[in-house]
Amino acid sequence: MNHSTFNEGGTTKTEALLLSLVVPVFNEFDTVNLFLETIESTFKERPDLELEIVFVNDGSSDNTLEKLVLLQKSYPAIRIVDLSRNFGKEAALTAGLQECRGQVVVPIDVDLQDPPEIILNMLDRWREGYEVVVGRRTSRNSDTWAKKTSAKWFYKIHNKLSDRKIPENVGDFRLLDRNVVDALNNLHESRRFMKGLFAWIGFKTTTIDYVRPERVAGDSKFNSWRLWNFALEGLTSFTTAPLRLWSYVGLVVALFSLIFAAAIVIRVLIYGIDVPGYASLVVAITLLSGIQLIGIGIIGEYLGRAYIESKRRPVYVIRKIYESLESKL
Repeated sequence: MNHSTFNEGGTTKTEALLLSLVVPVFNEFDTVNLFLETIESTFKERPDLELEIVFVNDGSSDNTLEKLVLLQKSYPAIRIVDLSRNFGKEAALTAGLQECRGQVVVPIDVDLQDPPEIILNMLDRWREGYEVVVGRRTSRNSDTWAKKTSAKWFYKIHNKLSDRKIPENVGDFRLLDRNVVDALNNLHESRRFMKGLFAWIGFKTTTIDYVRPERVAGDSKFNSWRLWNFALEGLTSFTTAPLRLWSYVGLVVALFSLIFAAAIVIRVLIYGIDVPGYASLVVAITLLSGIQLIGIGIIGEYLGRAYIESKRRPVYVIRKIYESLESKL
């Protein structure tokens, strides 16, 4: 696909900017058609842009892959990275960033909750010199009450504990310069929390606000349990504050225990009052046992991360990459 125009002497007058859209998909058979139609209508009047759409099939169990292969005949800008199984969205996004070729890269969800027309505004900010242009939702009205509440508290807790702050109401939808993508691809950790990695690498960043619409089709693949594990992944990926915090909890509990023990000794020696019965003893044992188990769980979470990272397994495995005939020419 050649989008360059030439002067009479044969020299290049304008050369199209290669823009890569990275689109992780998992069981999105019902949404890919509408997504591609929307992308086509958004960018058809922009001859200054050459589009590459990198779909990462994250082990879909429906016919998403077959549909994408069929659509590739009508949309030669499509490249399909088929993973060997479902590795999760963070791994799929990593695969897309590794395989895309664009000078400018935009991760975007296939459900059109991230409006493609915002990308044109992002490109304007990129031309002003920004290397990262982040899309920020002005409201979460399309989310359920539970999702809005959990997201609010996640950002509060994470940004209190972590050295690197994550902007609130910001997802993966953002424009990344090639230098930023190369920096991300040089991070080799196995357990990846992409929002944290985006914040960690830095670069010159600005924000564009937008209203997030309802999902056009299909259902979200993130249930409450997966969201909880995702939040736990984020908290343990970029701070050791929970370990430090539990040291303080142990110190406070030990201090109160010493005070309580001193009070019992004084009551028995001076006032001759017997120690109360088994009820208080059972409460004390179960409370301290619970605190110890939580502490062990926190330590185990960090130890598990170190164990997984020590294996140096790849983040994902690619079964096959489907190239369009035009891109091979």
